[in-house]
Amino acid sequence: MATTADIRNGLCILFNNDLFTIVDFQHVKPGKGPAFVRTKLKNLKTGKVIDNTFSAGHSIDVQRVERRPYQYLYNDDLGYHFMHAETFEQLSLDAAMISSADLLKEGTTVEIPYHTETETPLSCDLPQFVEMEVTYTEPGLRGDTASSTALKPATVETGAIIQVPLFIKQGEKIKIDTRTRTYAERVKE
Repeated sequence: MATTADIRNGLCILFNNDLFTIVDFQHVKPGKGPAFVRTKLKNLKTGKVIDNTFSAGHSIDVQRVERRPYQYLYNDDLGYHFMHAETFEQLSLDAAMISSADLLKEGTTVEIPYHTETETPLSCDLPQFVEMEVTYTEPGLRGDTASSTALKPATVETGAIIQVPLFIKQGEKIKIDTRTRTYAERVKE
């Protein structure tokens, strides 16, 4: 068993009969009273982030999580289908396990964390940035800006709608940040 001295970012622990990963932590040693560790824990199944405080020396149950590379194939009524990059084994995931599923394009390489004790997939992590072609957007008119960061909606090739700057035109390729679902930059060809 590990203790709070072993806590680090990215560590996966069993807490309240659920798997959590440590997003952030801070060791606090107040002038009066015992030391403690303040943490932010992210539930690996739901994605919800909670705050928790452990007293110093509290034992924690560390779990082993393995990240495996998969390639996105297609989706249908049964879910989203992926193929392991090395073994070619296929896997189907429910849409609820994938954040920003509408940004998945065929052939995209993703990482799927597995709980090694139960061999169950926990979620699906998209790459930080994806490149997509804008299939539809209204033309941006000069003078439409109320501020320096005027945005307009654009539909990309997977059907997702992203807010882009006014100078982006239909047919251009853009880079999208999958964590925040925002426009990052225009792709130069």
